[in-house]
Amino acid sequence: MRTTLATVACGDLAAVYRRDETGVVELVLSPADKVADIVRDDCAAEPLVQAKIIGDDYPFGFSQGRTMRNATTVTKHMTYGEPVVRRDETAGDVTVMTTIVDDRGWHYEHTLTMTPASRAAEIRTAVVNDAAEPVTFEMLSSFTLGSISPYATGLDPENLTLHRLRSTWSAEGRVLSQPVEDLELEPSWQKYSANSVRFGSIGSFPVREWAPFVGVTDRRAGVTWAAATTHASSWQIEAYRRDDGLSLSGGIADREFGQWTHAVRPGERFDAPYAVVTAVVGGVDEAAQAVAGNVRKDLDVPACEDRLPVIFNEFCSTWGCPSEKSVIEQLDAVKALGVEYFVIDAGWFDDQAFESASKFGKWEVSETAFPHGMKPVVDRIHEAGLKAGIWFEFEIAGREEPDCFDKSEWLLKRDGLPITSGNRRWWDMRNPEVQEYLAHRVIDFLKDNGFDYMKVDYNDTIGIGCETPGDPHASLGEGLYDQIQASQAFFRRIRAELPDLMIELCASGGHRLVQSFMTIGAMASFSDAHECDYIPVVAANMHRMILPRQSQIWAVVRDEEPDDKLYYQICSGLLGRLCFSGDATAFAGRKNEIIRDGIAFYHAAAPVIDRGESHWYGPRIGSYAHPSGWQAIVRDGETGTAADGRTLVVLHTFHDAPSTITVPIDGNDDAAARIARTFYRDGVTVTLDDGMLTVSGLADFDGVAVLLNTK
Repeated sequence: MRTTLATVACGDLAAVYRRDETGVVELVLSPADKVADIVRDDCAAEPLVQAKIIGDDYPFGFSQGRTMRNATTVTKHMTYGEPVVRRDETAGDVTVMTTIVDDRGWHYEHTLTMTPASRAAEIRTAVVNDAAEPVTFEMLSSFTLGSISPYATGLDPENLTLHRLRSTWSAEGRVLSQPVEDLELEPSWQKYSANSVRFGSIGSFPVREWAPFVGVTDRRAGVTWAAATTHASSWQIEAYRRDDGLSLSGGIADREFGQWTHAVRPGERFDAPYAVVTAVVGGVDEAAQAVAGNVRKDLDVPACEDRLPVIFNEFCSTWGCPSEKSVIEQLDAVKALGVEYFVIDAGWFDDQAFESASKFGKWEVSETAFPHGMKPVVDRIHEAGLKAGIWFEFEIAGREEPDCFDKSEWLLKRDGLPITSGNRRWWDMRNPEVQEYLAHRVIDFLKDNGFDYMKVDYNDTIGIGCETPGDPHASLGEGLYDQIQASQAFFRRIRAELPDLMIELCASGGHRLVQSFMTIGAMASFSDAHECDYIPVVAANMHRMILPRQSQIWAVVRDEEPDDKLYYQICSGLLGRLCFSGDATAFAGRKNEIIRDGIAFYHAAAPVIDRGESHWYGPRIGSYAHPSGWQAIVRDGETGTAADGRTLVVLHTFHDAPSTITVPIDGNDDAAARIARTFYRDGVTVTLDDGMLTVSGLADFDGVAVLLNTK
């Protein structure tokens, strides 16, 4: 049996706190209009906090090496207080704080926050040591959710689907949806074994192999739960089942999975990184966008970002060998197109192509490439009416800068030796001397040269972790977590000293697309997919991971490519932030006309790109290297914003595509829906009839964009 302690709602999301007969308090999330349908009480309640203390018994049920959940830390020592609800009647925010006491002298604080500014909730978990001795954790959750699905009792077979997002270099965000039975997430016949799927990413690329996201859909109820961890170091998420209820939890990768332990000393407090959770009526697409959209309330970007300016980045023009001459040539070619940011990418400090370069650390302008220094070049960009950007990878030291590469006392170590990967080593960002050195080399450089924009790259992962100077007992996972926290502190210092600076995040493309970084940067590189056929597939995937307004997408223009290919490329950019690159001489003639038309369409569509909800149509895309079929993203503008009553349709065809494609358009009044603007090549036709948009005359690798008024 369950006793309901509190039910709170904010917008369409509700949180139900229940106590079972053993005293455990659990959190059940539900769409607000589905709370009355909650019936499950025939499974173990999922504790608000999962933790494991060194010295406590490990969980039974064949658990070790698979999960650390439900150790005696949780099952024998936690006593749960009543949830305390606080409401801000002015802002509409709701906060629920529950205290869990360990009988040995410390307590946990579990805090859930909901706000009308987000369709998701945030969960924060902290431990406060009130005892006289330190306590060492080897697992501590950021979030837990249980009793899934709460709308059924018993086994409820063949109903639940687990969703994850796969990610690898230049192919980020592929959805993997699997019935829980295929993952062996069913209880055993005696409900003895602990069945767990524990997944995550180890190192300082938090989006590699997996994105830090999980979703579960109850297909019969039509509800999806979703959760995301937010920190940028090793993380884990678990789906767990011993009985008829499914549980989810996640946070910092634990000792088994990520070599993490942390000692909380007497009087100290440790806050686990926050998590974002939701429950929606709909599928994984709706739930993932609700979680990703949580970032918006925390964005603090320069006012110019309100119109989502177009970017030109010269990387695919020079491939890491920019020069004063190349910048001026490109500037003359693109300044009249409607581009507002001009970014000088990697190599301004070196004379080698980027792939072979390793001159990182001193950040001195190449006298060969920029004989007059950087300031005159920035001035030329400003005179052209554009904002000037520059590339850095400031967290690392390169082999060709021996004064940096061999400065052992400033470098991260493992086994007492600097961690080395290829030509890179890592600055210890926890070291105040490193922070001051970078403040001079990076912040002063930006100020002295008048830059408006900085692209921050990060092109390798630290791996399992690093040592902590002065603390030989600190775990490698803890060292890694602290290192990334210190890096983010330096990012925030840059923002504080240069509040109008635009920051673009990049980590070999999309390896840092987590909420703790997305609240720091105005935008991020969606991927390192520069010139390939599947760019629109990855660009669409990003809608489930980050806000489209923060997703910078490449459109590389080449002399030798046919003019009509630009429709495909620019339409890819309409799935986020449009970023041009390529041959300076290609921005002329018919290509120039197409680009100008595309940019004008982008500006008209920008309110919907910024604020809306996306829907996917088309067959499943299997191979990214050889995509077949087609994809249409229909993005409906958000009610009450500048996008209200408008819909953006972005269609791409791939190999073996049909010549005619029809997609549905949802409007408040189908009779009022009309085509406002289009962008496609000659020979394509678009019609709108009875709520259906039909595109005809298509060939393989076409791009079509349509902006509609639906009111």
